[in-house]
Amino acid sequence: MECILYTIDCPNCKILENKLKEKGINYEVCKDIDIMEEKGYIHLPILSVGGTDYNFNNAMKYIEGVIK
Repeated sequence: MECILYTIDCPNCKILENKLKEKGINYEVCKDIDIMEEKGYIHLPILSVGGTDYNFNNAMKYIEGVIK
């Protein structure tokens, strides 16, 4: 399943990226502001998994297995 982290390297972005690495989850990184604006992302980070977008809090829950 495709997993993309949309990030601007803010503190929450770094926390989420570290958690993905810690859990061994393969992901791609997108730092292209134009793409993020096109998708309507206002608050970052966003973790997109198989076409479902998660904000920071829900992404952390997804990584921990709370949200499937």
